[in-house]
Amino acid sequence: MSEALHDVQAPMGPQASALFDLWTIMLIVCALVFVLVMTALILALWRARRGGRGGSLATLPDMARHPRRDSAVRRAVGWATAVSTVMLVGLLFASFLTDRAIARLPLDDAVQIELVAHQFWWEARYDVHDPKLAFFTANELHVPVGRPVLVTLRADDVIHSFWVPSLHGKKDLIPGRVSTFAFRADKSGVYRGQCAEFCGYQHAHMTLFVFADDPADYERWSAAQRDPAVEPTNPVERRGRDLVVGTTCGLCHAIGGTNAQGRRAPDLTHIASRTTIGAGTVANSESSLADWVADPQRLKPGVNMPPHDYNAEDLAAIGAYLASLK
Repeated sequence: MSEALHDVQAPMGPQASALFDLWTIMLIVCALVFVLVMTALILALWRARRGGRGGSLATLPDMARHPRRDSAVRRAVGWATAVSTVMLVGLLFASFLTDRAIARLPLDDAVQIELVAHQFWWEARYDVHDPKLAFFTANELHVPVGRPVLVTLRADDVIHSFWVPSLHGKKDLIPGRVSTFAFRADKSGVYRGQCAEFCGYQHAHMTLFVFADDPADYERWSAAQRDPAVEPTNPVERRGRDLVVGTTCGLCHAIGGTNAQGRRAPDLTHIASRTTIGAGTVANSESSLADWVADPQRLKPGVNMPPHDYNAEDLAAIGAYLASLK
């Protein structure tokens, strides 16, 4: 999705704005220090080339022991140390204030999402505290604009890192540990996230899209996600459903309203409503779904899903059925 925003210099929420302000302060301070150091170096080289007020390079050690010159050097070093200390303390204080600002987000009426990182995809579980409202999706989050979002982070296998630069900073997901991550999107749009910790062969193809929707649109989306899978409308789609539910697919994948109840792979109940498959690897379409089922290793080498030896007619039926799961 080329239109998805992935830019630390385009903050779209209070946490990202606080981090961008801190980055701007550090950039200004570090640039100022660089300019001062380079100026002092150039001045020192220029004076050394002139021989140091009429002297020569060979006499510089003796000149440095001159009381007046020694006092000037000490004062320069002292002032440089004092200024450096003030700058470092200032940066430390700015970092502290940024940390406070990030943690200050009110979480009243927050959308609660449990995000689990797998090799190499993201599993999103909404409202898991209430079985009547809970639903599952993969590789895409939908959040309402202007409403806080509390994400509980877990890792299923190795260390991953969740990073949506336009909304927040990075947060590691470590196996055996649970952490939380709160943010708010203040403007509607699509924001690209990425696993920022090398997690294996397909680390670069572990993308997550965050859709910031208007509140009414979000409510419609979440209500639709809680519905079971739609019933097939023609014989081809029914054939595809029978193949998906009646074979090994249901051991790993779940499809609401059917006997497929696996939880080791992405939930397929509304897979056709997603923009990509394979965590951003390819665009979601009927043909790409069929290609993925036939040989996912060709599209994304290293994934856990094995290839399937279906004939062309069966693959077309599976693709048609999956493409109908809006």
